[in-house]
Amino acid sequence: MTQNQNTTSRTYQQLQPCERGEIMALHNENWPASQIAQKLHRDRSTITRELNRGATRQIGANHKPYHVYYAETAQILHGDRRAACHAVSWTDKAPEFFDYLTSELHKKPREQSVDTCVHKYKMAWPDRPCPSTPTVYCYIDAGLLDVTNSDLPMKLRRHVRSGQKTHQRKNKRALGKSIEDRPAAANDRTEIGHWEGDLVKGKRVASEPALLTLTERVSRYEIILKIANYHADTCRQAVQDAIDDYGPEHFKTLTFDNGSEFADLSKVQGDNGLFRTPIFTLGTRD
Repeated sequence: MTQNQNTTSRTYQQLQPCERGEIMALHNENWPASQIAQKLHRDRSTITRELNRGATRQIGANHKPYHVYYAETAQILHGDRRAACHAVSWTDKAPEFFDYLTSELHKKPREQSVDTCVHKYKMAWPDRPCPSTPTVYCYIDAGLLDVTNSDLPMKLRRHVRSGQKTHQRKNKRALGKSIEDRPAAANDRTEIGHWEGDLVKGKRVASEPALLTLTERVSRYEIILKIANYHADTCRQAVQDAIDDYGPEHFKTLTFDNGSEFADLSKVQGDNGLFRTPIFTLGTRD
């Protein structure tokens, strides 16, 4: 089965101004929300919610109020809602705590740390909102409080995880060239001689028999080989046998997935001892 390499599309995306214009035009023509949703490839609830939230109250000629949907007004209302959609700062949610923290840390001599202030405040006023110790330190580092790092002599002893990755593990199973480097003729299926290989496994045990398939991308001609197991050396020998039988001139590229069973394919040889056909690896076939 062939698959593409496209990443999974987003399940939801905000309505765009042009879509709101289409909604207004179709709504004025008395299209139901279900048909508007079908035309715009949106969920019906998205259209219904947009018509309700973006409607503007008007006064008719009979002096009775009614609601009408204008795309420009709906876009402005959407922008206002997005601007107001943010988390409330702890300095606004718990001003009493930060007053208590500042007074305690400025005492001479100072008897409490940030951590003890947090715990004592929670014990004394369990019903009041109180941030966590790491949050308080983040606010201090950001300069949002009347407390600085110079007021915290023990802070440098804290082991804080860095937000940056210090080590990126290289994929140890990069067993061939990247699929991104494969010739355009192979990707577009405009030239015969570009093959893709795969394994058809029964039991997922490396010592069990399996089928190794080689599929030519243009003609869809398929070579099927039964192998005793799917160890790396067995798969290499099966590919070698196929190339020897059909001739290396018929294999311009070979593409396999990045599985360990294909780790030895770089050892495949041609008639003269050399096999110059590039071997590519990918996660899923296209």
